[in-house]
Amino acid sequence: MEEWVGGIWDRYITRRARRDHPQAAVRLAECEKTLGVLYRALGGDPGVRVAAVGATRHGARRRLLSRIAGTDEKAARAAIDGEALRLPPEIAVFRAPALNRDLYLWLVALAAHYGTAPRVPWIVANQQATLAALARYPGLTPRYRLLVEAVCAERLAPAELPVHEAAQEMAIRQALRTPGSVTALPVPERGRAKAPQPVPLWLHPVPAARGRKAARAVPAEGGGERQLEAAGERREAERIDTPERRHGLLLMFRAESLLAFADFIKVDRAVDDDPNPDAGRAAAELDTLAIAADAERVASKVRFDLDLPAAVADDVPLGPGIPVPEWDYRQHRLLRDHCRVQPLLARHVDPRPLPEHLRRPAKKLASQFAALAPVRRWQRAQPEGTELDLEACVRRHTDRAAGCVASGGGLYLQRKPVERDLACLVLADLSLSTDAWVSEQQRVIDVVGDSLLLLGEALRASGDRYALYGFSSLRRDCVRLHEIKSFDASFDATARGRIAALKPGYYTRMGAALRHATTLLAKERAAVRLLLLLSDGKPHDIDCYEGRYGIEDTRVSLVEARAQGVKPFCVTIDREGAAYLPHLFGPGGFTVLRKPEDMPARLPLLYAQLTQR
Repeated sequence: MEEWVGGIWDRYITRRARRDHPQAAVRLAECEKTLGVLYRALGGDPGVRVAAVGATRHGARRRLLSRIAGTDEKAARAAIDGEALRLPPEIAVFRAPALNRDLYLWLVALAAHYGTAPRVPWIVANQQATLAALARYPGLTPRYRLLVEAVCAERLAPAELPVHEAAQEMAIRQALRTPGSVTALPVPERGRAKAPQPVPLWLHPVPAARGRKAARAVPAEGGGERQLEAAGERREAERIDTPERRHGLLLMFRAESLLAFADFIKVDRAVDDDPNPDAGRAAAELDTLAIAADAERVASKVRFDLDLPAAVADDVPLGPGIPVPEWDYRQHRLLRDHCRVQPLLARHVDPRPLPEHLRRPAKKLASQFAALAPVRRWQRAQPEGTELDLEACVRRHTDRAAGCVASGGGLYLQRKPVERDLACLVLADLSLSTDAWVSEQQRVIDVVGDSLLLLGEALRASGDRYALYGFSSLRRDCVRLHEIKSFDASFDATARGRIAALKPGYYTRMGAALRHATTLLAKERAAVRLLLLLSDGKPHDIDCYEGRYGIEDTRVSLVEARAQGVKPFCVTIDREGAAYLPHLFGPGGFTVLRKPEDMPARLPLLYAQLTQR
């Protein structure tokens, strides 16, 4: 009976204490892609992505009902850093869904004009960004004014607050209604005022670094950084030392008597089974995740290194490795010889014929691509030849009769071989994610293999010069480049055997692989040099090569490729590729295949479109 009454009371007081409007909520997942496009269209940094932010304690004064119900302690406050624009996972501030959606749009417009000048007060930075956004896009002014009045109506009135907090609230309202009129928040006497109420219309400062690492990242296995996100939401973290627990079991009281109880959960586990199913829910309740390296770091590293193949089972290395640079966007400089590309050749290869299920489409593609092969064609207006060019003769006679200067060009026809001055290098992503299944019969690696087989057969019929490679990486010192077919080799049973021997590798250090592929293509004396990338995800590696670092390095490598006359194009099966590929390849430099199993049939046709005269 007591629990029943308590449950009724809890539901009642929680419902009465709520200040948001869940029936009018707009979720970020519904408009994330649109907001990303809008952010870049309004002039935002194209390397910044849109992501959800986790709720944190704001420390502001709450209403009486909220204090009784224990609600409204946390808020998801929008922020922007060098990697992402972090927005609330849902907005239910207003009664009208249109206003909640407009709030998302305003936060994107504000972020696109948000300055990064150091030591600028939070309230000043938001006013400056507001003025810049409204000055550049005056059409936003009516919508902004409507949002300001709606936000002020939902906030605690200054008359309900103590003197010092009321002064802060009045300054915030003035800054909202008249941007640029407030230079700083009133400073209360120490201990006399709480933090100001969160402002949904503004971007809040990114938490400062805590501990020995920044709050946004902590060291991952291998010395890199791992971003902390739970359920797609950004979380704050701090690095601490592992506490000693020599007498951890000597508890002479019940755990229920503790005000708070926390434990450390092993993140890098050898198995996927979670020994503590409540760990995720408990972590969501924490304001800050404390990360510590346990005493088993050396053993974990040994277990990880055992996953590497033995030398007798691994592919044959071709040379000591090739140093290549890498772009560090945080330092804005190119790190010379920072990575090492290791060319490899399959050790155990059984020459194989074309698989039975690919013979019919391969035969059809070969007949289509044979039309692109070098042939002898009549060339008109040649200075010498075996026959007269009647059109050129008539044109010359007409010009003379009209008293005009005779047009240039010869008067003969000559048969000459016409060749396509083209070279193509296909670079396939062989990262660990290619081990995923796309159907009951095929994995991603199988689809990539079939695509390479069909493309190889088609290009052999066309007579174009081409090369086939695959790549994966394991930190910057081991970017593995698998040679399938070089430019000077033929596509035969041995090359098909190398494709059959391909296996999912490790990670995707895309910039280093693209730079080496560009070097190989630059050696080809061809008018058109095409670099065709087959990918299934973002650039990533287990050290610092993740997030925007990997994106920017890949972008710079593509800029370098274009400067050397190489035309890059990406074919991906990553459904989220449209969010970051325009920043890398441009709006027309990529295509996203919604069905991975369609890649073998689509790839040769894409090649024909890219190389048409």
